[in-house]
Amino acid sequence: MKKSVVLIFLSLLCTGLRAQTDSLTLPPAVEAGQVDTLVRPSDICSFITLFAKGTGSPVDTLDVGDDRLQIVLNDDYTWHLIKNVSALADDDLFKEDWNEHLVNPYKDSPLDSISYRTTICLVDSVSRFVCPHQGKVFSKFGIRHRRPHTGCDVPYPTGTPVYCAFDGRVRLAERHKGYGNLVIVRHENGLETFYGHLSRIDVIAGQWVHAGDLLGLGGSTGRSSGPHLHFETRLRGHAFDPEWIVDFEQGVLRKNVFVLKRSYLSPYNKYVPQSIDEEEEIYMSEEQIKAEEERIAKERAAARYHTIRSGDTLSGLAKKYGTSVSKICSLNPGLKPTTILSLGRKVRVK
Repeated sequence: MKKSVVLIFLSLLCTGLRAQTDSLTLPPAVEAGQVDTLVRPSDICSFITLFAKGTGSPVDTLDVGDDRLQIVLNDDYTWHLIKNVSALADDDLFKEDWNEHLVNPYKDSPLDSISYRTTICLVDSVSRFVCPHQGKVFSKFGIRHRRPHTGCDVPYPTGTPVYCAFDGRVRLAERHKGYGNLVIVRHENGLETFYGHLSRIDVIAGQWVHAGDLLGLGGSTGRSSGPHLHFETRLRGHAFDPEWIVDFEQGVLRKNVFVLKRSYLSPYNKYVPQSIDEEEEIYMSEEQIKAEEERIAKERAAARYHTIRSGDTLSGLAKKYGTSVSKICSLNPGLKPTTILSLGRKVRVK
């Protein structure tokens, strides 16, 4: 009788869950073709202990209206959610533009094919985030040495474990030119995360991984000046500043749901700290976002550069181009008033 009461309660709960599953982003699991038994997040564990008698062993499953998600009933009358990666593997996301040897398989995905604004669920009640490595970013996203730097660099001693940020499926796990040993994971929300310069890779392409799973060990392989983790976030092959979503110093997400503006998909658009008062800017209309993109394009077209010659100084350049030393430094990341200007270096002055 007591078990019947519990099952009726859980059936009513499942009815409510069915109405919500369409809005959930359900992360994948461990191996294709198997059911995933994730550690139960505390906010979705049941706390029915009145009738608890068993050891917590699973005795039955209930559907919730989505074949990627089920409720498992245990013999102590508790329950937890599981995910079926065989269903996830059938999703077009893990079939289209899937290449296990090409860093960017989205060659035919122009920037204007992406919406002006894309809402991305990063975590929910059945998924979590684990910071690949907590620490201060020493080389940020943007233009570095006149080349796009498409990720963030965090100091990372050789041999230190590198963890997966979100649940997903490994798309690439091999050595690639400047990246050195590289792991790329594709996630259910459409994002891909990159983990570069590893000294060792511990996963294989096609493997399902969880947030917090070991991907490899930190190192300095590829084009690297020393041991560090190169971490990237991309949408359909287009990189954006990972600091929009991750606070590396605190080791946490900045928000659970991220609104990605298309203008972020540019090496010229780095993360800018936002206050609560500025949050409404994230939800600006498509017309406003388009106008912002046009403004950025005009500014970029109007940018002027000066090639350093013998005798050039920052104060001299500021006077020549009608600007200030501080403004020139702000336009050139890493440039300081005391920096010695090397011959042939291009400095942005406008």
